[in-house]
Amino acid sequence: MAATLSTEIHLLSARDLGAAYAAKELSPVEVCAAVVSRIEEREPVLNALFVFNPEEALRDARASEHRWSTGSPLSAIDGVPTTVKENVARAGVPMPSGTALPSPRVPTANAPITDRILESGGVIMGSTTMPDWGMLSSGVSSLHGVTRSAWNPAWTTGGSSAGAGAAAAAGYGPLHVGTDIGGSIRLPGTWQGLATIKPSAGLIPLDVPYIGRAAGPMARTAADVALFMSVLARPDIRDYTARPYPPMNWLDPDGGIAGADIRGMKVALQTNAGAGADADPEVLAAVEAVAEVFARHGAEVTHLDAFINQDMLDGLDNFWRTRSWADYSALPRDHQALVLPYIVRWCSRGASFDGAAAISHFNCIDRMQKATITATAGFDVVLSPVAPMAAFAAEQPMPIDDPDSTMAHIAFTVPFNMSGQPAATVNCGFTPDGRPIGVQLAGPVGADAKVLRAAAWYESVRPASAVPNWAGLD
Repeated sequence: MAATLSTEIHLLSARDLGAAYAAKELSPVEVCAAVVSRIEEREPVLNALFVFNPEEALRDARASEHRWSTGSPLSAIDGVPTTVKENVARAGVPMPSGTALPSPRVPTANAPITDRILESGGVIMGSTTMPDWGMLSSGVSSLHGVTRSAWNPAWTTGGSSAGAGAAAAAGYGPLHVGTDIGGSIRLPGTWQGLATIKPSAGLIPLDVPYIGRAAGPMARTAADVALFMSVLARPDIRDYTARPYPPMNWLDPDGGIAGADIRGMKVALQTNAGAGADADPEVLAAVEAVAEVFARHGAEVTHLDAFINQDMLDGLDNFWRTRSWADYSALPRDHQALVLPYIVRWCSRGASFDGAAAISHFNCIDRMQKATITATAGFDVVLSPVAPMAAFAAEQPMPIDDPDSTMAHIAFTVPFNMSGQPAATVNCGFTPDGRPIGVQLAGPVGADAKVLRAAAWYESVRPASAVPNWAGLD
């Protein structure tokens, strides 16, 4: 553990913190104080937190310290600093969903995610930012302003789990929760160099479930993602869409995550999404290099043709526009003026669709689900880019800065939301100017632990040129 403690405290993994607490080499109070200092140092630039609770966090850290001192920790994450996205309910904490609208909802009860963290002794440092209604893939918000990348404040952190991505990369603790309906965990994952997973549908219970919506961990290592899944992926009756998954083997007896058995693994490589923007050559090269690593170690790698098309993506985008237009048009006129103009322009097309068109757009979800499950059946892992491009300017709401265009950057990610399949990310390279590039690893519904093991395996063998230098993010 001495070698571990040579690392700055805010960069320690959740697994390392648990080991240090058990060995009495660190205390949760000491760690919490170090993370508070890190947040105070970086937050004026990054703008990753909507709510910051240092006093509450230190109170919870003191309670955790007592449990560790008496040999009665609640879980392996007892005393570990965490954050949750602002749309994950915390009793008494407002939920503005990134908008400057007055009088945001203040929940009277926690979401299941919040309860699982607190029941496990996790120390919630605060709630992280998101763009208006979560419908941007950036950190641009009418309420928060701009959330910026921990790698370079000129770059986007990605969205809509914008603050979670920046917080994870910057060292605001090791464990963070994002939400994802089209890529909102994985896009910050790729643009911040993180390990993440959008879990199978209903595996992590939500208090407000919706088609395609999921919540999941964001961290600096796949092992920490797996550790957090062992806490978050527990049944809760409040999610009426949850599925009865069998128990999953997230962790080894020592608290780690074993590498996958790559030999004979059936791996698909998808480089053409069939819709949206074409992938940049440097992104494709990084992902193809991942497939070569799998093949070199004995996996059976097959190229996978595109399985969705532009009509499906346009239909889904138009359905979302209609949904958001319904929310926007219900607002008083003076409140409408507070919504980000980009969002207003984007959702206004929803006013032009009649009922028949709305149903046609909604049916694209079913078409996309069927196409995705059919095309990926028989594969253990599907490798693809997360996004077609690397990080763009922080002030830019979307990678393609035109609200009249469809969401051309989500064609690799959103099919797995609609199909309910798990999809993880891990960093696999960098552009020449240092922007992270992630690879997406998707698998069958319910194969979340296996997908994470494959991600952890790749993480353990990836070239040094693909390993993020977290200590350099100052």
